Amino acid sequence: MEDTFSNLATYGYIGLFLYSLGGGFVALIGAGVLSFLGKMDLTYSIAIAFFANALGDVLLFYMARYHKATMMDGIRKHRRKLALSHIMMKKYGSWIILIQKYIYGIKTLIPIAIGLTKYDFKKFAILNVFSAGVWALTFGLGSYYSGNALVKFAEIIGDKPWIAPLVLVVLGGTLWFYLTHATKKRTK
Repeated sequence: MEDTFSNLATYGYIGLFLYSLGGGFVALIGAGVLSFLGKMDLTYSIAIAFFANALGDVLLFYMARYHKATMMDGIRKHRRKLALSHIMMKKYGSWIILIQKYIYGIKTLIPIAIGLTKYDFKKFAILNVFSAGVWALTFGLGSYYSGNALVKFAEIIGDKPWIAPLVLVVLGGTLWFYLTHATKKRTK
């Protein structure tokens, strides 16, 4: 177990950076819990996740804006989700830049959808940096201050390993159902 903590202390920040580029919050929650346990530094973890998250969304926006053909080849299978992203953009306006940080399944598509429009890059970058800061503080501090409860939950899962797949199936099924329903072709 000590080897695991030693490896996390050594490579955890690199993994956190790479995972946060795509907007992943699980690594930040893990870093918050490890900070609670004294194995990682909370300030570094939040700063790394913030920087990587902001950078990742700016890169997606940039790729969609200036390398549209390449991006469209990669997201051709997700056209309906991209259309949902455009609808959400029209419905929520600039707030979608903050909201998308918390919605799994479309968080990488929103910057692409915005990049495909005439949305001002500078405005996007400013709102994205602000949103990445809110996101990093929310999950970083939230997981740090919930560290004791999360450690106890991990112990319960360690004692009863059937709980983890059950939780994942329920969460994954709910997400799949929502995205299927939200992107379903409507007939009149």
